[in-house]
Amino acid sequence: MALQWCYGGTTIQTLKLASIPSSSSSAICSRLTPSRTSPFLIKALSSSVQPLVHSTTTSTGSVVKSQWKAAIDFKSIVENKSAVAENLKNRNSSADLELVIELYERLLALQKEVEDLRFERNTVANKMKGKVEPSERQRLIEEGKNLKDKLVTLEEDLVKLTDALQREAQCIPNMTHPDAPIGGEDNSTIRKTVGTPRDFTFSIKDHVQIGKDLDLFDFDAAAEVSGSKFYYLKNEAVLLEMGLINWTLSEVMKKGFTPLTTPEIARSLVVEKCGFQPRGDNTQVYSIEGSDQCLIGTAEIPVGGIHMDSILADSSLPLKYVAFSHCFRTEAGAAGAATRGLYRVHQFSKVEMFILCRPEESNAYHEELIEIEEELFSKLGLHFKTLDMATEDLGAPAYRKYDIEAWMPGLGRYGEISSASNCTDYQSRRLGIRYRPESSASPPKDTKKNKGRNLSPPEFVHTLNATACAVPRMLVCLLENYQQEDGSVIIPEPLRPFMGGIEI
Repeated sequence: MALQWCYGGTTIQTLKLASIPSSSSSAICSRLTPSRTSPFLIKALSSSVQPLVHSTTTSTGSVVKSQWKAAIDFKSIVENKSAVAENLKNRNSSADLELVIELYERLLALQKEVEDLRFERNTVANKMKGKVEPSERQRLIEEGKNLKDKLVTLEEDLVKLTDALQREAQCIPNMTHPDAPIGGEDNSTIRKTVGTPRDFTFSIKDHVQIGKDLDLFDFDAAAEVSGSKFYYLKNEAVLLEMGLINWTLSEVMKKGFTPLTTPEIARSLVVEKCGFQPRGDNTQVYSIEGSDQCLIGTAEIPVGGIHMDSILADSSLPLKYVAFSHCFRTEAGAAGAATRGLYRVHQFSKVEMFILCRPEESNAYHEELIEIEEELFSKLGLHFKTLDMATEDLGAPAYRKYDIEAWMPGLGRYGEISSASNCTDYQSRRLGIRYRPESSASPPKDTKKNKGRNLSPPEFVHTLNATACAVPRMLVCLLENYQQEDGSVIIPEPLRPFMGGIEI
């Protein structure tokens, strides 16, 4: 197996992999949560899973390969063209709205042409069922054959046009919350500031120097083994990583989240459906050569895929997950002193929160996620600010995104340590995750005649994701903020029970 490192669409490094080990799991104290029914049982309520390799069978029996289809509301795009165009402008998106509408109108016209031809073909077939003169029967046979040939061509054109429309329409980002600041990153607004920078009475070091003095990292050996932007953690740094992971999991589980460890390889299809571009220019995704698989850049991807192509029970919502995984990112285009050390690396451990909920609840759960993040970082004694990110800094799936930037004294600046995004139905329309709202009316008697009556039509869930702990950035914060004049580093009190009682 080979792993490609893509930069600007060009393969600049290929790593041969004999095998990729599964992620190491983190121990969790069993006392933290009582046993309860696993939400994975909800999968039994799901509809049948669609094949990952898509094909379309035409009415004439021919099979045409086609790409996966997102349940995009094209009618809404057309009816709200000006609002969609304004959203694209605010996000500085390169999506071609005019082409999408043109392709959609062509698709509608072609669909009508195909339907008319099918009706005509059926009419001919029905005429042949009765008593028909031999000459007339022969004429009908020829007419039916000609109609079939035309239909084959038109249906193949329909598949191609549908694929073209999907490719263009999938470039259109989510709509944006009306209160989100408009513009680039500099236009993002501060929602909240917690704490103040520590006043040091001695010359401070950055985390790279601290790690060197305390023998916590080895960047040089990692560069020889794996390349730049990789690292070995050593000694107490290993315990600090494990302590952070287990403490974060225990804190978030108390909020009602189900813990997961996830696959760290995902199909390219699932990566795309979550809103990432695994093979685009300047991709952040490592693709595995000769396969349809990628290394995940975040647990959001495999967690989002758990309920793919499912109809969830209304009573099961919200579904709250907290997932530990290793993450892999190419960091294409990243360079400079601001990315040195652990701040920007190709592989790291992360704890991610993910929620699936009813549409009317997603704004409230977005606030809940950012409050959990703020509570976690406050307990660790960090000075940070929460930002409402501007439109041009939003990823395609995000309706609204909050970032948290913490003060990193050794680097002399704030650095992003977390984000929380409300993706509304952008991902669920691609992943096929719906729920069936419970009807307020009394259920009908369970008879064959009443089967299926009074059932509400399924609706798409909303999805949200948030970083609970990105380990390397947290190591930067803790080492730099808790450094002492004698060169030692104090361990924050909440982490000590998860590090065998180590205080310094």
